[in-house]
Amino acid sequence: MNRKFTYPITLIPEDKGRYTVRFPDLPEAITQGDNIHDALESAVDCLDEAIANRIVMNLPIPDPSSRGDKYVVLPALMAAKAALYITMRESGTSKVELAKSLGCDEKEIRRLLSPRHPSKIFRIEKALSLLGKQLELTLV
Repeated sequence: MNRKFTYPITLIPEDKGRYTVRFPDLPEAITQGDNIHDALESAVDCLDEAIANRIVMNLPIPDPSSRGDKYVVLPALMAAKAALYITMRESGTSKVELAKSLGCDEKEIRRLLSPRHPSKIFRIEKALSLLGKQLELTLV
């Protein structure tokens, strides 16, 4: 899996300079802002919540497409958690199996996957490494 967590958005102009933001790949993710800047800031939070919800609800996380006006980047920690979640789903690895490989309790794996738990990124990297993946960070 060579995957980026940069999702396309569509900006829809509304009355009085407001904008609605839609994510073509995440139909449940819709937000708005009083201007373009505000709408783009809201879009980051909206994307974060949409991905978090998919993890909590055990739903698939779609690959980003290229069908938008602009793009929004998922915050780094949530992207790392999403990468772990996707890798576990694709490999069929359970939380118990990963915990055993990592030498920890299954509760730690639940915390690594929990969207709002402030996990340490090096633990997510270690878990991904045990699953044959490497987490890379890119500065743009």
